[in-house]
Amino acid sequence: MAKPRILVLSLGGTITMLPTSAGGIAPKLGAAELVAAVPTLAEVAEVEAHSPFRLPSPSLSPSNLVQVAQRIEEAFAQGCDGAVVVQGTDTIEESAFILDLLVGAEQPVVITGAMRGGDAPGADGPANLLAAVRTAAAEEAHGLGTLVVLNYDIHAARFVRKSHTALPSAFASPLVGPIGAVVEGRPRVYVRPTRLPGQPSYGGPPRPVALLRWAMGEDGRLLEALPSHGYAGAVIEGMGAGHVPAEVAPLLGDLAARIPVVLATRCMAGPVFSGTYGYAGGEIDLIGRGLIPAGILSGLKARLLLGFALRNAHGQACAAAAFAPYQ
Repeated sequence: MAKPRILVLSLGGTITMLPTSAGGIAPKLGAAELVAAVPTLAEVAEVEAHSPFRLPSPSLSPSNLVQVAQRIEEAFAQGCDGAVVVQGTDTIEESAFILDLLVGAEQPVVITGAMRGGDAPGADGPANLLAAVRTAAAEEAHGLGTLVVLNYDIHAARFVRKSHTALPSAFASPLVGPIGAVVEGRPRVYVRPTRLPGQPSYGGPPRPVALLRWAMGEDGRLLEALPSHGYAGAVIEGMGAGHVPAEVAPLLGDLAARIPVVLATRCMAGPVFSGTYGYAGGEIDLIGRGLIPAGILSGLKARLLLGFALRNAHGQACAAAAFAPYQ
């Protein structure tokens, strides 16, 4: 029986890093070297390894991930059974959501990385790469969109968040938990989230969207300047279920009359409310002023969705339609 064909794309990150003469660690290893360091991969799949980028993940851009999505779609069209993207963990939750939006195929896309560099005792990169390839090669992973696999947990892209700066167990899905796990070398999927509508990968990078996290005492003086600085939209991470100080509400309403404004929450988990708090600055007031609730999406992911939704169309209706499935 033929082994599955899996595309492995390395973008850089801690998993590829080794010590430098200047101190610390930096990206050095490419995809082929990562694959060669895990001989068991040859038993799991026929792996095609490439390194389109060698960057620490804070330097990755949405445009880079658009290119990755297109590369994956081309590989799927040529018969690949799954894809694994290796990158730094700092931006995995954003990269995963971009690929979940842009790659609409049934074949699995799995993102992984490492919390410990290759020189560290107990480096987790090889185990994470093997678990990711096993997941990408599994029939159980088909139709789930983009997944994140680290520390043997399997997370859905729309839910996953990086929750710790150091631990191998840094990734969590606070709203629902992992949807599965790799146990005894076998990916086991316990929950199958419904696929939601995506965006085309060939529409270019997302439009620029500002992300503002609201804090006690913030007066909103930045809001008026956002359109003049080229922002096509804004995402506001409100307090609690989606709230801001009363005096800020009119300013957000004025901004929403000029560009689409999405209301998210700064909390780790939970949806933005839409019909509970009716005071000035509460979510009912803000939605009435034209803000669009982000639903279950974090501010980071809401920013990406809004940017992609505004690529080829503009305005409130277009933005609201993009967020409707996440309510």
